[in-house]
Amino acid sequence: MTLRGHRDGRTAAETLVAALGRRRFLQAALGVGAGSALAAGSAVPAAGATLSASRGAGAGQGSGRYSGVLQPGRGRIRGDVYLRSDVDDVLWGYVPSVHADAVTRMRSGQTVTIDAVSHEGILEDQGRDPVAYFAEHGVHRREVLEDAAAIATGYSRTPRDFDVDGPHIVTGPVFVEGAEPGDVLKIETLEATPRVPYGVVSSRHGKGALARTAAGAPAGITLDEVMPPVGTDGRGSGVPTEYGNVSVFAQVRGGHATMGSGRGRVRFPLKTFFGMMGVAYAETTALTAPEANSIPPTLGGGNIDISHLGAGSTFYLPVSAEGALFYVGDPHMAMGDGEVALTAMEGSLRGTFRLTVCKPGSGDAPSVAYSYPFAETRDAWIPIGLSDPDGAVDGQLSDLDVAMRRAVVNALDFLEHDHGLDRAVAYAYLSAAADFAVSQVVDRTVGVHGLIRKSDLG
Repeated sequence: MTLRGHRDGRTAAETLVAALGRRRFLQAALGVGAGSALAAGSAVPAAGATLSASRGAGAGQGSGRYSGVLQPGRGRIRGDVYLRSDVDDVLWGYVPSVHADAVTRMRSGQTVTIDAVSHEGILEDQGRDPVAYFAEHGVHRREVLEDAAAIATGYSRTPRDFDVDGPHIVTGPVFVEGAEPGDVLKIETLEATPRVPYGVVSSRHGKGALARTAAGAPAGITLDEVMPPVGTDGRGSGVPTEYGNVSVFAQVRGGHATMGSGRGRVRFPLKTFFGMMGVAYAETTALTAPEANSIPPTLGGGNIDISHLGAGSTFYLPVSAEGALFYVGDPHMAMGDGEVALTAMEGSLRGTFRLTVCKPGSGDAPSVAYSYPFAETRDAWIPIGLSDPDGAVDGQLSDLDVAMRRAVVNALDFLEHDHGLDRAVAYAYLSAAADFAVSQVVDRTVGVHGLIRKSDLG
């Protein structure tokens, strides 16, 4: 298709949106089937977009290096389908339920490129104005993403309550044809490319590994060791910008980030991945129901925060809704296991994913994945354990021992049922040769993941 053809398609789409309204337009578009231009929803690129000749299954993996600002629709778009984070479509602080309307659809085995937006820099405690916020750190207006600015100033799909809602900008859901409850959605991350040359790590009062609790200092530390320091806690004001939360700015150049200055400067490599990849799980019909809050991960994935799930990884999720209803959010530029300060190095990413439906008995997904999230990289299998996998709203269980036990049980089930190991031998092997790490301790539901070397299994 010529560039003029792209522009004509864009103009036609905008005319239909004006006549029908965006929601009705998308519903009409979804009804005509994935084979047409309109069925791709935002897949018709904006004028000026560059389409790669290698789009689709052969696109390869993204390097995770920053090489220029990726405004919506600009730059290389690898996927068969392209999804923007348009202000009228995203959810802020909540994930799609099994009853959600899809914003686009695709066939199993196709690829989708999604422009994800980081919540850091647009949140209420940072002033909800990314242009002004990042200008304080020397960021030019042209390096502030248009979709981030639009969401910060124009989001009205749900009311915002900074103290209750999740922070994440959630993009989707994507309807994958053929997916039914009982299946597994196989999510291959092909690309996770920085959209901007900066990121933010935030520590907020009452949250994180060293957070003050309602009873005072958490077990094992004193009030003097709480972070951020207790004396700076301004939550009693009720005004988020006066809470005393701490956000640390990081600058990106190529494949590395730096923060601090002078002798207090630290430099580290980028390790881009999506902290949030999920399928619809909650049964609610209310957009802001507690069980749909974006913070705790569930059996549907969501805010899973496993740093190994970058380009080249595969994530498997049990399907609970027709079409699976895949979504992403919480893009990360780097994160250490544990994510102790509350956030990773948060920064907007362009991700490309291949989504494939796996049917029971097909052998296309690990057996554990039909009931629990599971992952793999080129070199390792990754069993996962969550402390509260159903996403309980009251009495949230944040016990790392529980998460560890579930990760070990899932590893044993995988080794026994998929690789034929005697369960006692598998248990001994895990103790002798596998590594288990804390995924994160900050998302109400805490997580543990194991790393089983594929080379050990022959």
